[in-house]
Amino acid sequence: MGRSRVTLADVAAASGVSVTTASLVLTGRARELRISEAAEQRVRSTARELGYRRGSPEASRPGLSRTIGFVLDAVESPGSTGDLVKGALEAAHRLGFMLLVAESGGDPARGRSLVEAMHDRRADGVVFAAVRSGAVAEAHGLRYGPAVLLGATAPRSGLPAVVADEAQGGRSAARRLLEAGRARGIHLIGADPGARDVPGRLTGLREVFEASGAEVVSALDCPERTPECGYAATAELVRHRRPQALVCLDDRLAFGAYQALADAGLSVPGDVSVLGFGDLPAASWMRPRLTTIATPHHELGERAVEVLVELVQRRGRVGRTPLVHRVPMRVREGGSVARATG
Repeated sequence: MGRSRVTLADVAAASGVSVTTASLVLTGRARELRISEAAEQRVRSTARELGYRRGSPEASRPGLSRTIGFVLDAVESPGSTGDLVKGALEAAHRLGFMLLVAESGGDPARGRSLVEAMHDRRADGVVFAAVRSGAVAEAHGLRYGPAVLLGATAPRSGLPAVVADEAQGGRSAARRLLEAGRARGIHLIGADPGARDVPGRLTGLREVFEASGAEVVSALDCPERTPECGYAATAELVRHRRPQALVCLDDRLAFGAYQALADAGLSVPGDVSVLGFGDLPAASWMRPRLTTIATPHHELGERAVEVLVELVQRRGRVGRTPLVHRVPMRVREGGSVARATG
């Protein structure tokens, strides 16, 4: 029996590197993607020793495959995740690319494996949607080829990122209350600075409130973004004060706030205006429907693919385009904010 053909996977295993790294070395992209010289030399010497032929199908990668990898670190709300993926799919189709979608379940090792698998299947680039994780660039092997972060930034990585413009969303929320004459007795619910999207929202809110002289009486933390936490914070608040307006930094907190206000005999929006963030499915079930600052999931997915395709077409060079692309958040009108009387 003749000797079986040596594959790229054989070279990678014998060199102690991933298949993606071996492929990048043997296609001449090691220096471009900062693979260490030691790893490069190890792969090349191993390939020679094993008799690996670069002309084999595994090594041949002419032109573009017109395929994009889309890896989610987690699936949270089915509606928001679905909109994210739908936006990415529509942009890919419009630009002439196919989208491969996978989810890591929040496991960094699995995320890295999925990113490598996308490259091994000749994906031209990868969008990594960081729904829950923070710094992901190195942990998920995104430096091995054109990649875009979605929902998080990693400045040290040099990777482009597409995120919601949280500060702009905060400014829009503050202006909506002020337009309704709600400039006094404002309380913030869920103002935990440790949450990834909250600092930007707070920056925008405070910028407008301070410029207008609005009265922000308190900013209450909520350890968890749950209706129960929103209820507890609001119930404690109304035992001591009567608010005119609540800004809930997440729609789930607003759901609990509604219940606490009702238990205290206060109506929305007659007595208290309530404004949320996220435009989660629960917002449409609340009565009155919650006025909220919508996270633009569809537009985020769409823009991430557009940025990646631009990067792929420039062969991975970031160029003069901004590293962080911010997508506006819009006011989703409901009936929970009304003009102050008296």
